[in-house]
Amino acid sequence: MKRVRFRDSGGNVRGGRWAIEDGEPVVTAAAGPYGRIAFGDESYDPAEVDILPPCEPTKIVCLGRNYADHADEMDSEVPDRPLLFLKGPNAVASHGNTLTMPAGKERIDHEAELGVVIGEQCKNVTEAGAMDVVAGYTCVNDISNRDDQRRETNWVRGKAFDNACPIGPLVATPEHVPEDATIECRVNGETRQSSSREHLVFSVEETIAEITEYMTLEPGDVIATGTPSGVGPLADGDRVEVEIEGIGTLEHGVKIP
Repeated sequence: MKRVRFRDSGGNVRGGRWAIEDGEPVVTAAAGPYGRIAFGDESYDPAEVDILPPCEPTKIVCLGRNYADHADEMDSEVPDRPLLFLKGPNAVASHGNTLTMPAGKERIDHEAELGVVIGEQCKNVTEAGAMDVVAGYTCVNDISNRDDQRRETNWVRGKAFDNACPIGPLVATPEHVPEDATIECRVNGETRQSSSREHLVFSVEETIAEITEYMTLEPGDVIATGTPSGVGPLADGDRVEVEIEGIGTLEHGVKIP
């Protein structure tokens, strides 16, 4: 199943099912003939509603350097355990919107990532039981302000600013997303990142077990599992697409004052 949150023309926030009509939906700002959103007995054209973040996380737990090729391009070592940092709810942004970035920065980068959406409150989860607490997967762009990230240890300014975590456009239950699902980032139509979740250093199961040893995860929380190589700078007016096999495409614009 593929679930989406949206605001209809009357301003009502709804949770619907992405009804597939012609194969897998290509979920962009103009979804065209690739499916409609079903809510009760009604259906909606995705292009005529506001797509909202597919969940409302209390926190986003992110992994750094969870692809060896990205660690290499950042001239860093692969960590011996998941390297964790946090983004708050203020960082969450929607599919289809133009996102304002911090002003006066020399480099703000895109980072395409597989997002794991938690389905129930959980603590001390084992690797064997990890998938029992997963509601599904989504697309994430872990936008990074490199100017400040390089100057601080805990990455608050570098990673947790407003609009630093667009997610969406939907949550796909795990059976839709292959173990070797492709992950791609395009900027203005140019492919910048192209990899697969099979190259994760730490698996989804290992990551959930590690995180929940230290903190309770709540329904709707998101784990951003790290980005592959190819991260690069964004400019004012750019259009970004993060596409993950089995989920669809998260799309947003960039505004840099």
